[in-house]
Amino acid sequence: MEENKENTQGFKTVKNPNTYKEIYKPEKTKSNFSFGRNILLPFFSGIIGCSVVIGTCFGVPSIREKLINNTTTITTENSNNFENNGYVSQTSLQNYSDTSVYAANKILPSIVGIKVEYNVNSLISMFGNRGQTSTATATGSGIIISADGYILTNNHIVSTSSSESYYQVSEATKLTVTLFNDENEYEAKIIGTDEQTDLAVIKIEKDGLSKAEFADSDSIKVGEFAMAVGNPLGMQSSITCGVVSAINRDVTDSDGKQYNLIQTDAAINSGNSGGALVNSEGKVIGINTLKLSGTGIEGMGFAIPINSTTDITSQLIQYSKVKRPYIGISGMDLDEKTAKNYNLAIGIYIKSVDDFSAGEKAGLKIGDVIIEVDGQKVTKMDELNKIKNEHQIGDEMKIKINRNGQEKELTVTLGEQP
Repeated sequence: MEENKENTQGFKTVKNPNTYKEIYKPEKTKSNFSFGRNILLPFFSGIIGCSVVIGTCFGVPSIREKLINNTTTITTENSNNFENNGYVSQTSLQNYSDTSVYAANKILPSIVGIKVEYNVNSLISMFGNRGQTSTATATGSGIIISADGYILTNNHIVSTSSSESYYQVSEATKLTVTLFNDENEYEAKIIGTDEQTDLAVIKIEKDGLSKAEFADSDSIKVGEFAMAVGNPLGMQSSITCGVVSAINRDVTDSDGKQYNLIQTDAAINSGNSGGALVNSEGKVIGINTLKLSGTGIEGMGFAIPINSTTDITSQLIQYSKVKRPYIGISGMDLDEKTAKNYNLAIGIYIKSVDDFSAGEKAGLKIGDVIIEVDGQKVTKMDELNKIKNEHQIGDEMKIKINRNGQEKELTVTLGEQP
């Protein structure tokens, strides 16, 4: 249609009385051509007009700056800020490279490789007799948290024991640490472990170590730079880069333990556990601890937020364990459907109460349904434990229960978890 319009410029539409169809017939035009008027005058007028426009634009500072510094130029300024027009400043690859180099140089001296030796007992040999004992090794990573040799790592690295039908793996029999740019191996001892948070502290006898610097993991943002540093597959001082993919991600591991973690797409491999996840300043924001693997899964690693480790770490150093408040009950979550089937209230059904526990002393009984804790409605044990863990040993908690259709409030004085 556009071609028809262009081809019919200078034509007028008339009706053919014989066919009543629209046809195009050229208008009569006079031949009055002048080279000066038709060619030279428009040419010079265009040159003068362009000169005026360009001169005016370069005379206005803001226009001149936009013309010279157009959007094809890659700026090297901080890309975290938004410009007034709503667009994000671009960052050169050189800046990204410099960021990675700086972060790596800052954190690498504070990351160690950990080698753990275990005894493996073969319970049944291929001939049906009792098997033999052999030694197995595993590797992991750790973060130096003091100049005098304290190292933070994962519990599952240094305190692993398991038993299967055909073999039994002992607790760690020997622990050695390798430092950055140091070929020596330093024997380490376990200071304290905590299975619930999967954290552990070990120590080597050496001074003058490079202590890692911690960032505020509560202030990290989705999309910001993240670098995973550790000892994957025994390859000392390896780094991988990515971003923070998510924060406050609830993850359940293969043993059914639940964690609230930082998610990242920085590659995390076997042996990275216990190593650091750091920001663009080389400051630790998390401890690499889990990854998802399998067909169709890529770039899903998880780290324990560093802010959640500080109190645990200090208790492990001071007490060799974590002192937690304790009620002394086990419970089952009751959703609406289950509660209706058994004619119970929605909440947490108490399945057992430990002898001499805080719960027993407060009057909690098997069959009670906990419906509120400290004025907050609860339907899951995780919710109860979260509220409980915000208290200290010796604090009082108000627990409202439904017992045989009647509501009752009890006061529990929290004890210490055995």
